[in-house]
Amino acid sequence: MVTFRKAKEEDIEIIRKIALAAWPVAYSSILSQPQLEYMLELFYSRDSLKKQMIGGHDFILAIGEDFQPLGFASYSEHKDARGIYHLNKLYLYPEEKSKGAGKLLLEEVMKSIRASGGVELQLNVNRHNPALYFYKKQGFEILREEDIDIGEGYYMNDYIMYRQLV
Repeated sequence: MVTFRKAKEEDIEIIRKIALAAWPVAYSSILSQPQLEYMLELFYSRDSLKKQMIGGHDFILAIGEDFQPLGFASYSEHKDARGIYHLNKLYLYPEEKSKGAGKLLLEEVMKSIRASGGVELQLNVNRHNPALYFYKKQGFEILREEDIDIGEGYYMNDYIMYRQLV
């Protein structure tokens, strides 16, 4: 059984631990080691996560039967489009993948968004990330491609995907 709870600032180290375990597995065949390290620092430093939480990103922790964290997700409402939310992050410990926790975590995010009046969920996924197939299986469709300059000469080469929630 998986349970969920809203993450707080005191959970930042748990989130970092999961990200530091998940990212090398998810991205080592897609990104260079320097880019991977740069992005981890950019998105998962303590200060960055704190700013995200203060700035309107809601974080949810997935907790296993043994009360240990399995993964996390974060989402936020689009500033320019009422009712449209963005899934910013969804990561599990590598050993938890393909056991159903990711699907349950995504469903929990969508439930929370619906309760807030959300009607659509969008996300970015690297065009070479196998997670693309996970999201397609969950009913997401590709909206467009986007190349995002994140500094230091690095880009995120993503698909923007979406799913209606009503």
